[in-house]
Amino acid sequence: MPEYLQLKVLSIGSQRQLADLEISSADTIAQLKEKIANIRPKLYPARVALRTAPKSKNIKDDVQVQHLELTEPTLYLKDLGPQVGWTTVFLTEYSGPLLVYLLFYVRPSLIYGDQASQPMHQHVKIAAICHTFHYAKRLLETLFVHRFSKGTMPIANIFRNSIYYWGFAAWMSYFINHPLYTPVSNQLFYPALAAFGFCELGNLSIHLALRNLRPAGTKVRAIPKPSLNPFTWLFSLVSCPNYTYESGAWISFTVMSGALTSLFFTIAGTYQMTVWALGKHRNYRKEFPEYPRQRKAIFPFIF
Repeated sequence: MPEYLQLKVLSIGSQRQLADLEISSADTIAQLKEKIANIRPKLYPARVALRTAPKSKNIKDDVQVQHLELTEPTLYLKDLGPQVGWTTVFLTEYSGPLLVYLLFYVRPSLIYGDQASQPMHQHVKIAAICHTFHYAKRLLETLFVHRFSKGTMPIANIFRNSIYYWGFAAWMSYFINHPLYTPVSNQLFYPALAAFGFCELGNLSIHLALRNLRPAGTKVRAIPKPSLNPFTWLFSLVSCPNYTYESGAWISFTVMSGALTSLFFTIAGTYQMTVWALGKHRNYRKEFPEYPRQRKAIFPFIF
């Protein structure tokens, strides 16, 4: 039988009492967050993290109070700040680069003045198509493919991430669409274009495979495995082939464009994806004892 008790909720920073709840030991953390929100509407569930001690880890929503092994009936609340949905974040992040890049391409006279009267090289036109395709794909995946394990993120992140994506898109587009731009040779451009298309299809295939692992409306996690789709066979070698393909696409775009600014974006993006991949790889190995030991995180046979 569940026990009933009074639970104090204190602020992590000030130790001020925020709520005094009458709860059942069978209540989950998610239910406690709902009760806190009833008392303090500003602290809605997505904005709140609960801990057993000020410096301990955040408790998962599905954990019951009776499994917390509390020495006293007290939990600590961390205010995560105003939140925004992941779908909104992604749509904002990805629509910006698509539009910003095209501004330089479609209206070069606004940026370059009289120099814009020179005809654009064929490589420049194809690069614009590739860049537009990449972010259009991301927007469509956000709307119809991705299933997020977390519903929200701090609203401040939307500004930081947008500066990164929008800023790099403008920087790359300025030089690639510049009237004085010098294209790479066809011997470099067209193989890189083929590699770009290959990696984009691979990235989409992995996103569809990951979607199929998680039923709608759940947070179910499972070991991703190769399927009949050849693009998913990379799962045999790495935990996060979506990042492998994404990195490959931007390496290909850098070779196609020959732009140093694109190289900087590729390095920054690959570094961040490597950090994410290593974290997900560790979580897979920790959560699933039978996880394939031969897999690396992002780059086959390396790490």
